[in-house]
This record gives sequence, C-alpha cells and structure tokens, in this order.
Amino acid sequence: MKINFQKLGNGLVPAIIQDNTTNKVLMLGFMNEEAYEKTKQERKVTFYSRTKERLWTKGEESGNFLNVVSMAVDCDDDTLLIKVNPVGPVCHKGTDTCWEEENKQDDVMFLKTLQDFIDKRKDEMPEGSYTTHLFTKGIRKITQKVGEEAIETVIGAMANDDENFLYEGADLLYHLIVLLTYKGYRIEDLARELKSRHK
Repeated sequence: MKINFQKLGNGLVPAIIQDNTTNKVLMLGFMNEEAYEKTKQERKVTFYSRTKERLWTKGEESGNFLNVVSMAVDCDDDTLLIKVNPVGPVCHKGTDTCWEEENKQDDVMFLKTLQDFIDKRKDEMPEGSYTTHLFTKGIRKITQKVGEEAIETVIGAMANDDENFLYEGADLLYHLIVLLTYKGYRIEDLARELKSRHK
C-alpha cells in the first residue's frame, strides 16, 4: 500500500477502525508512518497521540487491544480502513464504540459467519465433525437431510409447535447451507437470487 502521510501537512493520516465481524465502526484515530509500521508488524493497532505527542498502542493500559485482521488505504491514499477483532470495549469511557453504540452482530449476519465456518469445515475436514461427516457422505446424504428437515419444519408449523418449528427450521437452514457449500455456492448466492426477484 502507498500511503501519503504528507498530504494533510502534519505527517498523519486518519485510521478508521471497523469490527471485522459486526462491521461496526468502532473509533477513529491518527497514524504517522511509524505507528503504521508498528501496527503492521505487531498486528495490534497503534496510533500517534496528538495530545501526548507519542505513539500509543490501543489497549496498552486497559488490555483492550485491537487485533488487526486487514488494512486498506482509500482511493486518495490518505485514509486507512483497519478491520479488527477488538478485545473488550473500545472507548476510554467503557463503551463498545466511541459513538456509544452497542457493538454486536445483527442476527441475520450470523448466517455469513455460519457459512464461513462451514466453508472452513469443508477445507479442513476435521475428524469427529458432523459437518465433515456430511461432506464425506456426499450429495445423497446431504439432500436427504435437507428433505428430512424440511418435513420436520412443516410438521412443527402444522402442529402449532413454535419452539419445534424454529428448531427444525434452523436445522433445515444449516443443512441447506451445507448443500450450497457442497455444490460450490454460498448463502449469499441465494440472497442475490432473491434480491434479483424483488420488485
């Protein structure tokens, strides 16, 4: 990455910190070249403090580090976007973000997390995993499970057993994602298909 640390005239560039899982913007800080290099090497976000006039690693006193997942520079080469896995609250006031927002993943976004987990299972195929077992058995077993869970979801709905309906519906969705993965697709492909139909 080429970062223009001189563009603003003070050797600093803004660094937007975003949670890698929830996509929430957590805070904004500033980096000089030394802070950037330290962040890149140690994989913990380090800023340049304009008030203390020194480098400071977020969490150096509180233990609430910002563990770096990825870094990108914008189209003008003068602003960083750093995706992190935060350890504890980010703001010095004890809140999750510097805007006092709760940093949690929208429930529907968990489907992407589950999809990533199932992709990983398919890549690694760890022994003793139910997901590994399904991939090993192949499409016949996976489609059989999708069918079984669909029937059980319908039975739960028809019986007005909401707890069982939701439980079996979750099983159905899980097995459908396994089937998508086996076929080389992701849950986002279904979302795109539904989006294309939406008028």
